Amino acid sequence: MTKVTRARSTSPPDGGWGWMIVAGCFLVTICTRAVTRCISIFFVEFQTYFTQDYAQTAWIHSIVDCVTMLCGLGFALCYSPAIAMVGKYFSRRKALAYGIAMSGSGIGTFILAPVVQLLIEQFSWRGALLILGGFVLNLCVCGALMRPITLKEDHTIPEQNHVCRTQKQDFNKRVSPCSRLTKEWVQTCLCCSLQQEYSFLLMSDFIVLAISVLFMAYGCSPLFVYLVPYALSVGVSHQQAAFLMSTLGVIDIIGNITFGWLTDRRFLKNYQYVCYLFAVGLDGLCYLCLPVLQSLPLLVPFSCTFGYFDGAYVTLIPVVTAEIVGTTSLSSALGVVYFLHAVPYLVSPPIAGWLVDTTGSYTAAFLLCGFSMIFSSVLLGFARLIKKTKKTQPRFLAKESDPKLQLWTNGSVAYSVASELDQKDGESVAYSVASELDQKDGESVAMAVPGYNPT
Repeated sequence: MTKVTRARSTSPPDGGWGWMIVAGCFLVTICTRAVTRCISIFFVEFQTYFTQDYAQTAWIHSIVDCVTMLCGLGFALCYSPAIAMVGKYFSRRKALAYGIAMSGSGIGTFILAPVVQLLIEQFSWRGALLILGGFVLNLCVCGALMRPITLKEDHTIPEQNHVCRTQKQDFNKRVSPCSRLTKEWVQTCLCCSLQQEYSFLLMSDFIVLAISVLFMAYGCSPLFVYLVPYALSVGVSHQQAAFLMSTLGVIDIIGNITFGWLTDRRFLKNYQYVCYLFAVGLDGLCYLCLPVLQSLPLLVPFSCTFGYFDGAYVTLIPVVTAEIVGTTSLSSALGVVYFLHAVPYLVSPPIAGWLVDTTGSYTAAFLLCGFSMIFSSVLLGFARLIKKTKKTQPRFLAKESDPKLQLWTNGSVAYSVASELDQKDGESVAYSVASELDQKDGESVAMAVPGYNPT
């Protein structure tokens, strides 16, 4: 094994090897998210072969998504670190970099959806899964591209941690490593380190984001499980249903890249948070319209609209997270955010399947998902509105309480004297101002301040 060389930089390079990191993350999203989405095409095959209802069959997809977001197992070892690494290498063009990296999910879906359908027809669902497994081995190549980088803010370690490590080394020289005092010292240092790394968990903004993510994740997952079965239920052929998934995937790419590029522009740079809310809310509205779309000409525009805004908000999740917690804690915060995806990903497809089995229709399942995503958007928007109101109110009160000030300028020095002061206070202020200046400056101030006698 060759020794990994750690690249050092004082700030995110916004290019260079960062584009190789983007390429690696791009391949990771193809091999993880795109392959997971294509399980929707296997849904009918699984249901027919195992003779199970919608709710039971949906557990296959939901467990894959849940484990990816929840554990250190399987796809999780690739997905979260790759995304966090992009945030380390880019600052000014972060949204664009994430747009390109996350577009692998859409490109992979666009390519793999018809390919998987063809593989199922040629080699059955078992053979298709074996071929996909071989394709996923390319994750090893992606891992080889990831080169660690040390940023300027990574060196700003709190003094207590540095002192803790130094004192621990000196302490271990005098005391046995197996003693009770040494163990207590290690536990104290570990607690300090964890408290520093995960301090963002106590931030109110992050708590609101976490709650919003739970509802957003609940709504977004079932579509990739039930789009193909729903299309088949309204009379669309297997190839046309696979085409819908491909359409969703290719438009997802456009959403990733164009929305990332647009939100990096100067006129939208400060509104990335609002753009995220906008994209999530529109996907929720698309869900509400889906039950009345029962033909291929109507489902294609739905796939385009939903796919575009799905790619848009997926691109902005790391950007919004970085805006709240900062770059230093981004890796840990993204781990928590994607961890929060796990529970909704686990339960939402089976719940949707249970609703389909119970009602005999997809309407209730799609409406529940749509309202969940809309609530996620409204919650974040309401929280941001309250925060801005709280910031504006103290400034307004402070402005109202301050006396009206009259400003005199003398060269490079400016003096403000309250107009409400009486004559005596005005003379004392003018005298204190003039005493700090030379004779010439004093005379000019005396001319400006009534009642001041330079003698």
